[in-house]
Amino acid sequence: MAKLSLINREKKREQLVAKFAAKRAELQAIVDDTSKSFEERYEARLKIQQLPRNSSPTRLRNRCAITGRPRGTFRRFGLSRSKIRELAFRGEVPGVTKSSW
Repeated sequence: MAKLSLINREKKREQLVAKFAAKRAELQAIVDDTSKSFEERYEARLKIQQLPRNSSPTRLRNRCAITGRPRGTFRRFGLSRSKIRELAFRGEVPGVTKSSW
């Protein structure tokens, strides 16, 4: 089980990313637009840098929904490998069976 403070920090980051997503996309569109002048693009880059660091989506980390484990998380289920194994053996994950050959 991950520390509660780390899980809460990740939730806070998710909220910040959602809050600033539109503004970040708007500024990034200006930076990527080559028809704009160099000064306009430079100003947009400076404004992106002024946004909170945790509002960047690259700082998000996938965590297990049950335990908060940051590594070995499957995107499809949102669970860590160990929890998927436990739930699959109990038959609680639809479409997942133990392989044998």
